[in-house]
Amino acid sequence: MPKIKEDSSNTIEIKKSKFITYLHRTNDEEDAKEFLKIIKKRHPDATHHCTAMVIGNIVRSNDDGEPAQTAGHPMLNVLLHEQMQDIFVVVVRYFGGIKLGTGGLVKAYSSSVQEALKKATLTEVSLFHEYEITFGYDWIGKVEAYFRKNNIEITSIDYNEMVKYKYISEQDLSKDLMELSNGAITPIWIQDIEKEKVI
Repeated sequence: MPKIKEDSSNTIEIKKSKFITYLHRTNDEEDAKEFLKIIKKRHPDATHHCTAMVIGNIVRSNDDGEPAQTAGHPMLNVLLHEQMQDIFVVVVRYFGGIKLGTGGLVKAYSSSVQEALKKATLTEVSLFHEYEITFGYDWIGKVEAYFRKNNIEITSIDYNEMVKYKYISEQDLSKDLMELSNGAITPIWIQDIEKEKVI
C-alpha cells in the first residue's frame, strides 16, 4: 500500500474559492489531531478545515461545516481509491463568494486531494531478502557485472582467502548465480528486510 514519503501541500482555485491541501504522513491519530491544530493556527481565518484519514484501521472524515458528505467523504474516497495508508489530509477552504453547490463541492474537494497526491512523492514497502555468497577471486568480474546489470545492492564486501558478499534482492538469485558460476556460488539466505522505495 502506498504512503507519502513526506508531508506536502498543494493549492487549487475554483470559482474564486481557494483550496489548500495538506498531506501529512502519520501512523498515530493523536499526531493527526496535533497536525490539524497547527494548520488551524496557520489559517485561522479560513472558512473550513475539512479532514480525512486512513491510519491503520482508522478510516474517518470530517466536513467541518460544509454540507454533509460534500467534503470529508469525497476526500476520503480518493485516499481509499488510491489505497493510501498512514495518511492524514486537511483541505483548507477560503470561500470566494461564489457558491459551488453540492456537486461542485464534491468535485472540488476530490480534485484538491487528487492533485496533491499527484505532486507528492509516494513510497511503498517491499520485502527484500538478504543473502551471503562466498567465492574465489576469479569470479569477481562476472559477479560484479551481473550485480551491476541487475541493479543488485551489495551491502558488504569482505576480501580474505575467499571473497564474501552480502547483498539484498527482491528475487531469489540462486539459480542465476549458480548458472553463472557453474555451481561454484550458492547464495545463503540471511534474513528478510522490509524496505521503503519510491514508486
